[in-house]
Amino acid sequence: MPAVRSIFLSDIHLGTRACQAARLNDFLREYEAENVFLIGDIVDFWAMSRGIHWTPEQNTFVQKMLRRARRGERVVFVPGNHDEALREYAGIAFGDIEVLAEHVHELADGRRFLLLHGDEFDQITRHHRWVAVLGDAAYELLVRLNGVLSYARRRLGISGYWSLAGYAKRRVKKALQFVFDFEDSALHSARQRGLDGIVCGHIHCAAIRVAGGLTYVNCGDWVDSCTAIVEHADGALELIAWGSAGSLPLPQEIVEKGENECVC
Repeated sequence: MPAVRSIFLSDIHLGTRACQAARLNDFLREYEAENVFLIGDIVDFWAMSRGIHWTPEQNTFVQKMLRRARRGERVVFVPGNHDEALREYAGIAFGDIEVLAEHVHELADGRRFLLLHGDEFDQITRHHRWVAVLGDAAYELLVRLNGVLSYARRRLGISGYWSLAGYAKRRVKKALQFVFDFEDSALHSARQRGLDGIVCGHIHCAAIRVAGGLTYVNCGDWVDSCTAIVEHADGALELIAWGSAGSLPLPQEIVEKGENECVC
């Protein structure tokens, strides 16, 4: 197993049909780390209120996190909007997993990053919750339709994975410039605190970008893109998009200061 200093994951959405837990478990089998940061929407209580879809693979992921915490890896859980009920337990540890409202992580090279989910920067989630809930229900419907589409593609001999839900979500985000420049708001928050950057999730669009001397990092998701961020021993950050076959990583180049990478 390649050893990295930290793994950053977000938007796993346990409890839903869309969750790609099997691929996530394959990824985790390839990496051991000193720190694992779970940055929100790990469990999807919104979707589970409409119906629970919990698979053995999802249970395996939970067990993996508990085992990693028990054997000495630091596992930190920063809740998001879909698992916001857990925010009231900030400061408490469950099975050696720390629950924090937010966290400042210092990379090996000394840079300091704010870790939070990012729904704070989404004006619709903050001020028009009913729109966000309606959009979430529509997204779940697209995920179900995607199952039919995937079956048809296999019958037609079309290889590869393509997500109708992910495509529709990306199109909506582009049309709206995704909620008043989410990334700029995130970087502004890091700048106000005198930090070097921010690591977040929420918008299901993995990226490492440098702007104005600050670094914006988004973990992406394990619903459509299956992406994660890892920190290497020297503090360099790498965006990893896990292969559609679920067996091999498709690593993006290691991102140093001044370079940008995005999977969206």
